Parts: sequence; C-alpha cells; structure tokens
Amino acid sequence: MARVAVAMSGGVDSSVAAALLVQAGHEVVGFTLNLWPAWLPEDGNPRACCGVGAAEDARAVAQVLGIRHYVLNFRDAFEEAVVRPFAREYARGRTPNPCVACNRFVKFSLLLDRARSLGMDFLATGHYARTRRDGQVVRLLRGTDPRKDQSYVLYGLTQRELAHVLFPLGELTKEQVRAVARQLQLPVADKPESQEICFVPRGHYTEVVARYAPDALRPGPIYDLQGRSLGVHAGLARYTVGQRRGLGVAAGRPLYVVALDPERNAVFVGTQEDVQATELVVEDVTWTVGPPAEARVRAEVRVRHGGKLAPAWLDLGQTVRVRFDCPQWAPSPGQVACFYRGEEVLGGGTVAEVVTVAPRGLTEPAAV
Repeated sequence: MARVAVAMSGGVDSSVAAALLVQAGHEVVGFTLNLWPAWLPEDGNPRACCGVGAAEDARAVAQVLGIRHYVLNFRDAFEEAVVRPFAREYARGRTPNPCVACNRFVKFSLLLDRARSLGMDFLATGHYARTRRDGQVVRLLRGTDPRKDQSYVLYGLTQRELAHVLFPLGELTKEQVRAVARQLQLPVADKPESQEICFVPRGHYTEVVARYAPDALRPGPIYDLQGRSLGVHAGLARYTVGQRRGLGVAAGRPLYVVALDPERNAVFVGTQEDVQATELVVEDVTWTVGPPAEARVRAEVRVRHGGKLAPAWLDLGQTVRVRFDCPQWAPSPGQVACFYRGEEVLGGGTVAEVVTVAPRGLTEPAAV
C-alpha cells in the first residue's frame, strides 16, 4: 500500500482516479489547487477546473470516498508561471499552450514537492496517459484511448517526476471512466467537460492579454509576403498562424496568416502553400528519460493537442531541428512539439522557428 496524493480538479476524471486508488487499497488524500486569479469574477468560468466550484465538487467526492481533502492556494505561483507568460507569448506573436506550463511548473513541480514533503509516495492525476517501469527507468506512454490521450501536455516530465507519478486512467476510455463514476455514485459522474482555458473568462483569451500585455491588441498593418499593404489587423494576439477567418482582407483568393511580426506590429498573410512547414526549430527541450546518444533520431512529432503524429528526423544540438517527411499544416512559434517513438514520449519543447515550403519573404513593407 502506498500513500498517494491525488490532484482533484472537481471533474470526473480526477475523481475516478482517486476512486480507483482507494479501491486498490492505497491511502489516498485529495488536493485541490486554488488557481483562480483574484481579479477574475467568481462566476467568470464556473466549469473551469480551477474555478470556484471545483473545490466544492472535489470535497463532495472526497466525502463519498471517505478520504481527506485539502485546498492549496497556488494563485500567485500560477499567475507567475502560467498566466503572465501566456500573455507575454501572445505579445511576441506566438501561440502558447498554458496547460503544458501548468503541468510542468505547478502540478508536477510545486504540488508534487508539497505532496512529497507531507510524506506522500506518489502524486496521481486524471490525465489519460501511462507510465511503465523499465528497470530503474520510468517511461511515459500515450494513453490507450487515442481520442483522450494527453501525453502531449506531459512531455516536460523527467525521471525526477515520473518516479513519483501515477496515471490511473491511462488504460481507460472516457466512457469507461463515466461508467465507473456512475457505478460509485460520484456526484460529478455527469459533470460536463470544460474545453476552455481555465483562467480565461467567458472563453475570450484576449481579456487576459489585455490585462497583462495590452500592446498586443494594438491595430496594425496586414501585408502580403511581398510587403504590399492589404489592410489593418485588430491586434497580434487575435491571430495565429494558419488562421483564415477574421482577416477582413479581400484578395480574390483564400489568404492565411503566415507570420506575426511583433517588432513591426504586422500580420503577414499568404496562400495555403505558404503555411506548409517542412522543418521546425525547437527550443527549451526536455527529455523524459534523457537526451538520446545519437545526433540524429527518428521519431514521430505532434505539434498540437489531438494532432496527427508526423514522421520526422530530429537533429539534436542546443536546439532540436525537426525535419518532417511530409509538409505539415501551419505549426506556429510558441506551440509545443512533442517527440514520440511508438507509444513512448521521448520529450519535446517549444517551437521557436518554422521553415515553410515556400520562402516566406517577409519583405519590408512597400514605401507609401
């Protein structure tokens, strides 16, 4: 029997994770993180995993399971590690993934350390992913259900964390998890999922950007790749690479956002071919087991949550250069590139540069 801390968000997944560990005979303690920014209205996003109702829902589940439950105030740490960087990245013309930052710097760092300091052996979450012990090494694997696999947002876990992490739902589908919750009569069995960013009120992420990086919402020019002015954009933070709708540009052909230039506060647009990427430069790379010994590694790469795995070569150095077998649609700086070998997560990092099929040009705007 182990002592297991469970990160209980108040949703069905983490609740069932706790229930399965109780059934397995472990000593389970539930922890809910208070991450809700103080400046947000309490009803700003009632379904959010860190929203006001999360602690109450988690506490109700803990009572049914007969386990202790505590709420930890990580508001300040969450704001500094997740919310502020989220806004700053948009101001840089990048597309961030706040769930990755939360997992890496809050849940599997601060919470794991707190749990270990309280004498807990493991931290468990409701993520759909798996681990496998291979001698002294713990490997991170994709979840069995491809529709729910969340290994993509866990690439930042290293051996330090993986040695003390459990994912009880890794072998289950969402339907099976719901069935367990109903069987155990958990009060969150039919609670709907939130598909939104937890700290974004009413689903408008630009409200967060406006608070921390208002310059990212200044209007500016829209250019084609030859530097010709086509119109005016409504702020860099409102656009991402590959976006077609909302450009407000009539050109007689479909146009897509190709690049965002924060120095010139400019949006560059081009054709569908212009956003097809052949290579990525990935920075801030971490490895789940350790960096490969080879300078060139064969892998599959995922560049957005739920996206297809794309075969590629990884050229290792201070950064990792990803060379795709086939061009990939519209990866954006700031997104995560996660590296896989079969079902195993090798590691990943943040996209710093994108190389496209057609040269982007990004020439100086034409003189007026």
